[in-house]
Amino acid sequence: MIKQLVFFLEEPSAKAMLEGLLPKLLSDRNVVPRYVTFEGKQDMEKQLPRKLRGWKALDASFVVLRDKDSGNCKDIKAGLVNICRDAGKPEALVRIVCHELESWYLGDLSAVEKGLQIPGAAKKQNTKKFREPDRLANPAQELRKLTGNKYQKVAGSRRIGPCLSLDNNRSVSFGFFISGVRKIIPCTSEPLSTIMPPTTTRDRLI
Repeated sequence: MIKQLVFFLEEPSAKAMLEGLLPKLLSDRNVVPRYVTFEGKQDMEKQLPRKLRGWKALDASFVVLRDKDSGNCKDIKAGLVNICRDAGKPEALVRIVCHELESWYLGDLSAVEKGLQIPGAAKKQNTKKFREPDRLANPAQELRKLTGNKYQKVAGSRRIGPCLSLDNNRSVSFGFFISGVRKIIPCTSEPLSTIMPPTTTRDRLI
């Protein structure tokens, strides 16, 4: 049976990234990804309960993805877990990006080099600044500096997403996201591309 994997995302840039990344992650699984995007954190917290309650498909699993930014990771996650539970979806996977989506890109500078055509970017991965990208307070600013302002949030995410490695990323939160998604989706020998193309609609981290 084809399974739906529904991603509830804070903003459109996350969707742009996942559209490039997920074909690799779901290539051997009978899973159709669907996306529900919000216009930021407040919009997500306001609409998420209704969106979760309204999704009635029995074959669906849910992933909620939100940036940490300057907040407390554990508190943010606990709040989202409570929202999912109260909406009748206690099994939903909640993942927090530390600090923001660009942390994941800085964790794989080879992907940045390939996606944005920035020669030499990958060689900086072992420098002190980029060894632990989740610790950077303003990764979006760091990425713009690194790319000479070539990086733009949605367009850049769309270009970097397909180049991201599933298993070679210095971002710890990226690794938790990948491992979490792998645990909730069944394996199959039939490629996703032969089943159905992705469609769009608007548990532990650390």
